[in-house]
Amino acid sequence: MNKNLKIEYNNDKNKKRRKQYMKIIDTIALVLIIIGAINWGLIGIFNFNLVETLFGGFSILSRIVYILVGIAGLWCIRIIFTDK
Repeated sequence: MNKNLKIEYNNDKNKKRRKQYMKIIDTIALVLIIIGAINWGLIGIFNFNLVETLFGGFSILSRIVYILVGIAGLWCIRIIFTDK
């Protein structure tokens, strides 16, 4: 096999793998955003904070959930500008 063809093949393979990883990360981010949206909806309608109920007050676990939801929101900004 020609070296150039081999490099091109590996490049295509890496692009496909990267695309698969990005799709997984995008899905995780969207799930986290949905969790955050449901929590905000519950707070707005019923004054009920699901995250604090599940993980307790403003515990370290609830803070981690809030941080992950925030990071997911920032991550999904790139989805808006990505061509599909």
